[in-house]
Parts: sequence; C-alpha cells; structure tokens
Amino acid sequence: MAIHKILFASLFICSLIQSSHGATKERLFSDLEKGAFEVTTKPSREGEGVVLDAGIDKLSITWKLNSTAKEAEFKTIKVKLCYAPISQVDRPWRKTENELFKDKSCPHKIVARPYDSSVKTAQTIDYTLERDIPTGTYFVRAYAVDAHDHEVAFGQSTDEDKKTNLFSVQAISGRHKSLDIASICFSVFSVLALLVFFVNEKRKAKIEQSK
Repeated sequence: MAIHKILFASLFICSLIQSSHGATKERLFSDLEKGAFEVTTKPSREGEGVVLDAGIDKLSITWKLNSTAKEAEFKTIKVKLCYAPISQVDRPWRKTENELFKDKSCPHKIVARPYDSSVKTAQTIDYTLERDIPTGTYFVRAYAVDAHDHEVAFGQSTDEDKKTNLFSVQAISGRHKSLDIASICFSVFSVLALLVFFVNEKRKAKIEQSK
C-alpha cells in the first residue's frame, strides 16, 4: 500500500512539473528588440591578423542607447562576450539557439549594471580579456534586461550575420581552472605524502631505540 502511495505521489509531482514547464512561455532571441544599443569595440592591439592574448590584452567597449529604442522596460544592462560563427564550427556547444534559455553563445559576462534612463551619452569600459577565455573569434553584445531578469532588447558590435568587427583571442586552453585545481590537489597530496613518510620514519626510529 505504501509503495502505491509513493508511486502516485511521484506521478503527481511529475505531472505538476510538466504542466508548469509547458505553461512557461519560451523567450526567443528573435523576439528581442534589435539595435537598441550602438556597440563598438577597440582592441588594445589593432591591425590585420592581430590575435589578442587572453589575460593580457584589453578591449575598450562603448555602448550607447539608440534614440528609437523602447527603454521603458529596461532595468539592467548586461554586456557579454560572444562567439562568432567561425568559433562555432564543429563546436555545437557554442552555436546560437533561438530559445534564450538554451543559448550558450555568449557565456562570458563582461559587466552588468543598473540601467539609468537619465544617461543618454555613450558609456565606455576597459575590459581585460579573462585568462580562462578559450581561443576563438568574438564580438560583444549588450542586452537590456527587465525587472524579471528577462532580456528584452540588444545591440552588438557586429552586423546581423556576425561577420564584421570581429577579433580573435589566443589562449593556451579554455580549461585553466581545472588545470589549476588539479595542480593544487597534486601539490597538497605530495606534501601530505612527505609528512606521512617523516612521521613513519620517526615512529620506526623510536621503536628501534626502545628495543
């Protein structure tokens, strides 16, 4: 009897989750207001074929509200570093998804700040490319976010096809954190092994002396 109750409760909970998921409206990138911001980027090193070094080189990023943008819902501005199509070849985890919940093409947050409707002039920040950014080709996108933390509009530093004003970043790997953690664990293990060795040697020496 108890098993039947557990099964019934599990099915009921699953149905609730499914119904709530179905009731949630998908938030699509294609529904966002386009061109809400004019976004430009200026790398610290420019020139044909120049590749920026992660952890060293900088970007000067400027964004300005377009005069035609509907800013009534804007509460926050989020500026992100996004993969260009050239970086998505043979890498499905970098490709753009129209459903914003699934989209992972802009994984690197540069800055997030409250939106101030009184500021009509361009805003600029200097951003040092993070050390953990994988090698690839990028552009910058600025999202306008409402009070529910939902994206409602955007602007980007490239064209609609994401082919202009791109910049390349070179890094040893996109997995620095895992390598750092592994090296720390190895170092700690080595130190502990040495301590255990010395303790055992001292214990053996005391035993030999007591004989």
